[in-house]
Amino acid sequence: MGMIYKRLYSALLAGEKAALVTTLAGSGSQKNLLTGREAEELSLPSPLPRDSLILRREPDSLVVENFTPRARLVVFGGGHIALAVAPLARALDFDLVVYDDRPAFCSPARFPQARETVCQSFLDVGRHLKVRAGDYVVIATRGHRHDEDCLRFVLAGTDPFYKGMIGSKRRVGIVRKEMLREGFPPERLETLRSPIGLSIGAVTPAEIAVSILAEIVQARRRAERDKGRGSVEAFPDMDLLRFLASERREGCSLVTVVETRGSTPRKSGAQMAVFFDNRSVGSIGGGCAEAGVMGVARSVIGTGKWCLERVDLTDSAEEDGMVCGGWMEILIDDLPPSAGRTDGESKSA
Repeated sequence: MGMIYKRLYSALLAGEKAALVTTLAGSGSQKNLLTGREAEELSLPSPLPRDSLILRREPDSLVVENFTPRARLVVFGGGHIALAVAPLARALDFDLVVYDDRPAFCSPARFPQARETVCQSFLDVGRHLKVRAGDYVVIATRGHRHDEDCLRFVLAGTDPFYKGMIGSKRRVGIVRKEMLREGFPPERLETLRSPIGLSIGAVTPAEIAVSILAEIVQARRRAERDKGRGSVEAFPDMDLLRFLASERREGCSLVTVVETRGSTPRKSGAQMAVFFDNRSVGSIGGGCAEAGVMGVARSVIGTGKWCLERVDLTDSAEEDGMVCGGWMEILIDDLPPSAGRTDGESKSA
């Protein structure tokens, strides 16, 4: 079982899509991992259920988790805006790339959250960086001239999913006219978010960073809703997957939200691992959502079995004045210790 999660974690780090198919039979669960082209070509019912990972209930239940690798966020400019964007990008599970032409402003020490820092001339971006169709691009250099150099590079290559440039409305208008005069396609400029970020009255670098990331999240979630999957959490908890892939992992139960209705703290796809001593990694929403399944999750550890539990949040929501008032169907599945862990080390022995 641990090898499956190791392969899943490696595939996502490599930028591949993946699908984990779990068959729930009376004798236990069986998992099959599809990656790359196999995952993209997986035959699924159409239309897909918006709120559920369960694609079949008879004769055996079939649960399909579709995983999308971390999106890449490319920030041109390593100044104060990038410094504020970096920790938020990490918290939102973006792979961050920072590009600047000044060594003091573009280094792993300055941006420990970044997967890559590129210190090269803005006039020579194409030799050191290729923009991909799924990328999110933020242009926020120290000057308009460098912003325009980066924008020319972005407009001339593969169009990223999101592109935004900092600047006042007046300055942005001037740049748009200049880019059109230079012959760049009008449709490419129409999708440029500039001035960048949601209009929240941001003033400080931290506030500007919040407005930029909020606009990026909004664009990402709108695209998911357009595809009919707006209520499924396709972006994985990489910290949890790294733990599940560990060669020294102890036995635990894996708790997965497989279906939701109404208002719930997390949607289908949210996961956590639960241990005998009540520790957990990950979250399915905290509070009563987790409290209702912890005991069952502990009882499953080491049994080789699985179960489906429904957590009804309506009563607790009314009693505690909470905003949640729907229900969550939870899959609780036993995960034996990783092959690299001895019986003596396992707390579930």
